[in-house]
Amino acid sequence: MSKTIFITGASSGIGKATASWFAQRDWNVVATMRNPDDGAGLAGENILVTRLDVLDDASIQAAVEAAQARFGGIDALLNNAGYGAYGALEATPMDVIRRQFDVNVFGLIATTKAVLRLMRAAKSGVIVNISSVGGRMCYPFGALYHGSKWAVEGLSEALHYELIPLGIRVKVVEPGGVATDFAGRSFVFTNDESLAEYQPMVQAITAAMQSSDGSDRQTPEGVAEVIWQAVHDPTARLRFISGEGAKELLAARYSVEQDEAFLAGMRKRFGLE
Repeated sequence: MSKTIFITGASSGIGKATASWFAQRDWNVVATMRNPDDGAGLAGENILVTRLDVLDDASIQAAVEAAQARFGGIDALLNNAGYGAYGALEATPMDVIRRQFDVNVFGLIATTKAVLRLMRAAKSGVIVNISSVGGRMCYPFGALYHGSKWAVEGLSEALHYELIPLGIRVKVVEPGGVATDFAGRSFVFTNDESLAEYQPMVQAITAAMQSSDGSDRQTPEGVAEVIWQAVHDPTARLRFISGEGAKELLAARYSVEQDEAFLAGMRKRFGLE
Protein backbone atom coordinates (compact mmCIF):
# COMPACT_ATOMS: atom_id res chain seq x y z
CA MET A 1 0.00 0.00 0.00
CA SER A 2 1.37 3.40 -0.99
CA LYS A 3 2.37 5.83 1.72
CA THR A 4 1.19 9.44 1.86
CA ILE A 5 3.12 12.69 2.31
CA PHE A 6 1.39 15.96 3.23
CA ILE A 7 3.21 19.08 1.98
CA THR A 8 2.61 22.74 2.80
CA GLY A 9 3.67 25.46 0.39
CA ALA A 10 3.59 23.09 -2.58
CA SER A 11 2.76 25.61 -5.31
CA SER A 12 6.39 26.30 -6.21
CA GLY A 13 10.03 25.78 -5.32
CA ILE A 14 11.00 23.10 -2.84
CA GLY A 15 7.39 22.14 -2.07
CA LYS A 16 6.42 21.59 -5.69
CA ALA A 17 9.66 19.73 -6.48
CA THR A 18 9.13 17.46 -3.47
CA ALA A 19 5.53 16.76 -4.48
CA SER A 20 6.70 15.63 -7.93
CA TRP A 21 9.64 13.67 -6.51
CA PHE A 22 7.48 11.61 -4.17
CA ALA A 23 4.63 11.16 -6.66
CA GLN A 24 7.06 9.78 -9.24
CA ARG A 25 8.20 7.23 -6.65
CA ASP A 26 4.73 5.84 -5.96
CA TRP A 27 3.84 7.88 -2.92
CA ASN A 28 0.47 9.52 -2.51
CA VAL A 29 0.94 13.29 -2.28
CA VAL A 30 -1.24 15.90 -0.63
CA ALA A 31 0.02 19.14 -2.18
CA THR A 32 -1.38 22.06 -0.20
CA MET A 33 -1.19 25.76 -1.00
CA ARG A 34 -3.09 28.98 -0.41
CA ASN A 35 -4.46 29.03 -3.97
CA PRO A 36 -5.04 25.56 -5.47
CA ASP A 37 -5.10 27.10 -8.95
CA ASP A 38 -1.33 27.47 -8.57
CA GLY A 39 -1.06 23.69 -8.49
CA ALA A 40 -2.14 23.20 -12.08
CA GLY A 41 1.19 21.58 -12.92
CA LEU A 42 0.66 18.87 -10.32
CA ALA A 43 -1.60 16.15 -11.66
CA GLY A 44 -2.08 12.43 -11.20
CA GLU A 45 -4.26 9.86 -9.47
CA ASN A 46 -1.89 9.82 -6.51
CA ILE A 47 -1.83 13.64 -6.09
CA LEU A 48 -4.42 15.66 -4.19
CA VAL A 49 -4.10 19.43 -4.59
CA THR A 50 -6.01 21.26 -1.88
CA ARG A 51 -6.15 24.61 -0.14
CA LEU A 52 -4.22 25.29 3.05
CA ASP A 53 -3.22 28.63 4.53
CA VAL A 54 -1.01 28.12 7.58
CA LEU A 55 -2.61 31.24 9.10
CA ASP A 56 -6.09 29.72 8.81
CA ASP A 57 -6.73 26.90 11.30
CA ALA A 58 -9.97 25.88 9.57
CA SER A 59 -8.16 25.40 6.25
CA ILE A 60 -5.50 23.29 7.94
CA GLN A 61 -8.09 21.00 9.49
CA ALA A 62 -10.03 20.76 6.23
CA ALA A 63 -6.88 19.80 4.31
CA VAL A 64 -5.98 17.11 6.85
CA GLU A 65 -9.51 15.71 6.68
CA ALA A 66 -9.36 15.72 2.86
CA ALA A 67 -6.06 13.82 2.98
CA GLN A 68 -7.51 11.24 5.36
CA ALA A 69 -10.64 10.82 3.23
CA ARG A 70 -8.66 10.40 0.00
CA PHE A 71 -5.69 8.32 1.16
CA GLY A 72 -6.62 6.98 4.59
CA GLY A 73 -3.91 8.69 6.60
CA ILE A 74 -0.67 10.67 6.57
CA ASP A 75 2.70 8.94 6.87
CA ALA A 76 4.93 11.99 6.42
CA LEU A 77 4.45 15.72 6.94
CA LEU A 78 6.65 18.28 5.19
CA ASN A 79 6.36 21.70 6.80
CA ASN A 80 7.71 23.76 3.91
CA ALA A 81 5.56 26.91 3.76
CA GLY A 82 7.49 30.02 4.70
CA TYR A 83 9.16 33.21 3.54
CA GLY A 84 11.96 35.58 4.53
CA ALA A 85 11.50 39.03 6.08
CA TYR A 86 14.72 41.04 6.23
CA GLY A 87 15.65 44.58 7.16
CA ALA A 88 16.79 46.61 10.13
CA LEU A 89 14.74 45.61 13.15
CA GLU A 90 14.22 49.25 14.11
CA ALA A 91 12.78 50.00 10.67
CA THR A 92 10.37 47.06 10.61
CA PRO A 93 6.70 47.53 11.63
CA MET A 94 5.36 45.15 14.23
CA ASP A 95 2.76 43.72 11.83
CA VAL A 96 5.60 42.58 9.52
CA ILE A 97 7.45 41.10 12.50
CA ARG A 98 4.37 39.22 13.71
CA ARG A 99 3.57 37.86 10.26
CA GLN A 100 7.09 36.43 9.88
CA PHE A 101 6.67 34.36 13.03
CA ASP A 102 3.00 33.59 12.33
CA VAL A 103 3.88 31.97 8.99
CA ASN A 104 7.28 30.40 9.68
CA VAL A 105 6.68 29.25 13.27
CA PHE A 106 3.06 29.32 14.42
CA GLY A 107 1.74 28.07 11.08
CA LEU A 108 4.19 25.17 11.23
CA ILE A 109 3.08 24.39 14.78
CA ALA A 110 -0.63 24.50 13.88
CA THR A 111 -0.14 22.15 10.93
CA THR A 112 1.96 19.76 13.01
CA LYS A 113 -0.67 19.63 15.75
CA ALA A 114 -3.38 18.83 13.20
CA VAL A 115 -1.41 15.94 11.72
CA LEU A 116 -0.05 14.53 14.98
CA ARG A 117 -3.34 12.98 16.07
CA LEU A 118 -3.27 10.73 12.99
CA MET A 119 0.37 9.76 13.47
CA ARG A 120 -0.13 9.17 17.19
CA ALA A 121 -3.04 6.84 16.46
CA ALA A 122 -0.95 4.98 13.86
CA LYS A 123 2.07 4.90 16.20
CA SER A 124 4.25 5.93 13.27
CA GLY A 125 5.11 8.86 11.04
CA VAL A 126 7.79 11.32 10.03
CA ILE A 127 7.68 15.09 10.41
CA VAL A 128 10.17 17.02 8.25
CA ASN A 129 10.60 20.70 9.00
CA ILE A 130 12.32 22.90 6.44
CA SER A 131 14.78 25.11 8.26
CA SER A 132 17.81 26.69 6.58
CA VAL A 133 21.52 27.23 7.06
CA GLY A 134 20.02 30.42 8.49
CA GLY A 135 18.65 28.33 11.34
CA ARG A 136 22.18 27.86 12.67
CA MET A 137 23.97 31.03 11.55
CA CYS A 138 22.90 34.56 10.66
CA TYR A 139 23.33 37.31 8.08
CA PRO A 140 22.98 41.05 8.73
CA PHE A 141 19.40 42.37 8.69
CA GLY A 142 18.08 38.85 9.17
CA ALA A 143 16.86 39.14 12.75
CA LEU A 144 13.30 38.16 11.82
CA TYR A 145 13.97 35.39 9.30
CA HIS A 146 16.83 33.88 11.28
CA GLY A 147 14.90 34.27 14.53
CA SER A 148 12.01 32.30 13.00
CA LYS A 149 14.29 29.56 11.67
CA TRP A 150 16.18 29.28 14.96
CA ALA A 151 12.75 28.82 16.55
CA VAL A 152 12.01 26.01 14.07
CA GLU A 153 15.32 24.38 14.99
CA GLY A 154 14.58 24.59 18.71
CA LEU A 155 11.03 23.31 18.59
CA SER A 156 12.09 20.49 16.21
CA GLU A 157 14.89 19.38 18.52
CA ALA A 158 12.60 19.33 21.55
CA LEU A 159 9.82 17.62 19.58
CA HIS A 160 12.14 14.88 18.36
CA TYR A 161 12.66 13.81 21.99
CA GLU A 162 8.95 14.12 22.73
CA LEU A 163 7.78 11.95 19.85
CA ILE A 164 10.37 9.16 19.86
CA PRO A 165 8.35 7.08 22.37
CA LEU A 166 5.28 7.46 20.12
CA GLY A 167 7.04 5.97 17.10
CA ILE A 168 7.18 9.33 15.31
CA ARG A 169 10.45 10.68 13.91
CA VAL A 170 11.27 14.37 13.50
CA LYS A 171 13.75 15.56 10.88
CA VAL A 172 15.11 19.01 10.03
CA VAL A 173 16.33 19.80 6.51
CA GLU A 174 18.69 22.76 6.25
CA PRO A 175 19.12 24.01 2.66
CA GLY A 176 21.60 26.63 1.59
CA GLY A 177 20.86 28.78 -1.44
CA VAL A 178 18.21 27.30 -3.72
CA ALA A 179 17.39 28.30 -7.30
CA THR A 180 13.76 29.29 -6.61
CA ASP A 181 11.77 32.52 -6.58
CA PHE A 182 12.50 32.93 -2.85
CA ALA A 183 14.13 36.32 -3.54
CA GLY A 184 10.94 37.39 -5.32
CA ARG A 185 7.58 36.27 -3.96
CA SER A 186 9.06 34.80 -0.76
CA PHE A 187 11.36 37.67 0.24
CA VAL A 188 10.49 40.96 1.95
CA PHE A 189 13.07 43.66 2.74
CA THR A 190 12.09 46.62 4.90
CA ASN A 191 14.14 49.81 4.86
CA ASP A 192 13.60 53.31 6.22
CA GLU A 193 15.93 55.73 4.46
CA SER A 194 15.39 58.30 7.21
CA LEU A 195 17.43 56.02 9.49
CA ALA A 196 20.68 57.20 7.95
CA GLU A 197 22.95 55.17 10.20
CA TYR A 198 21.81 51.89 8.61
CA GLN A 199 22.08 52.96 4.97
CA PRO A 200 25.76 52.13 4.32
CA MET A 201 25.13 48.52 5.40
CA VAL A 202 21.85 48.38 3.43
CA GLN A 203 23.76 49.44 0.31
CA ALA A 204 26.55 46.93 0.96
CA ILE A 205 24.12 44.04 1.50
CA THR A 206 22.06 44.99 -1.57
CA ALA A 207 25.18 45.16 -3.72
CA ALA A 208 26.36 41.77 -2.47
CA MET A 209 23.00 40.19 -3.29
CA GLN A 210 22.89 41.74 -6.77
CA SER A 211 26.44 40.64 -7.57
CA SER A 212 25.67 36.97 -6.93
CA ASP A 213 25.15 35.03 -10.16
CA GLY A 214 23.38 32.18 -8.38
CA SER A 215 25.89 29.58 -9.58
CA ASP A 216 26.30 28.27 -6.03
CA ARG A 217 22.60 27.53 -5.59
CA GLN A 218 21.19 24.02 -5.61
CA THR A 219 18.08 22.98 -7.48
CA PRO A 220 14.76 22.42 -5.71
CA GLU A 221 15.03 18.82 -6.87
CA GLY A 222 18.31 18.52 -5.00
CA VAL A 223 16.54 19.53 -1.80
CA ALA A 224 13.68 17.14 -2.60
CA GLU A 225 16.19 14.29 -2.75
CA VAL A 226 17.49 15.20 0.72
CA ILE A 227 13.91 15.32 2.01
CA TRP A 228 13.38 11.84 0.52
CA GLN A 229 16.45 10.62 2.41
CA ALA A 230 15.23 12.22 5.65
CA VAL A 231 11.77 10.65 5.36
CA HIS A 232 13.28 7.21 4.78
CA ASP A 233 15.96 7.46 7.46
CA PRO A 234 15.01 4.93 10.18
CA THR A 235 17.39 6.31 12.82
CA ALA A 236 16.99 9.11 15.35
CA ARG A 237 19.19 11.43 13.28
CA LEU A 238 17.68 14.91 13.41
CA ARG A 239 19.46 17.24 10.96
CA PHE A 240 20.07 16.90 7.21
CA ILE A 241 22.11 19.59 5.46
CA SER A 242 21.20 20.18 1.81
CA GLY A 243 23.73 21.56 -0.67
CA GLU A 244 27.51 21.66 -0.79
CA GLY A 245 27.57 25.37 -0.01
CA ALA A 246 25.47 24.78 3.08
CA LYS A 247 27.72 21.95 4.21
CA GLU A 248 30.84 24.07 3.85
CA LEU A 249 29.27 27.01 5.67
CA LEU A 250 28.02 24.97 8.62
CA ALA A 251 31.19 22.90 8.82
CA ALA A 252 32.99 26.12 9.61
CA ARG A 253 30.74 26.59 12.61
CA TYR A 254 29.51 23.18 13.74
CA SER A 255 30.47 19.56 13.58
CA VAL A 256 27.63 17.24 12.51
CA GLU A 257 29.29 14.43 14.45
CA GLN A 258 29.36 16.50 17.64
CA ASP A 259 25.73 17.47 17.09
CA GLU A 260 24.62 13.84 16.74
CA ALA A 261 26.71 12.77 19.74
CA PHE A 262 25.12 15.48 21.86
CA LEU A 263 21.60 14.50 20.83
CA ALA A 264 22.35 10.83 21.47
CA GLY A 265 23.63 11.72 24.93
CA MET A 266 20.47 13.65 25.71
CA ARG A 267 18.28 10.78 24.52
CA LYS A 268 20.22 8.39 26.73
CA ARG A 269 19.92 10.73 29.70
CA PHE A 270 16.13 10.68 29.44
CA GLY A 271 15.84 6.98 28.64
CA LEU A 272 14.95 7.47 24.98
CA GLU A 273 17.82 5.43 23.46
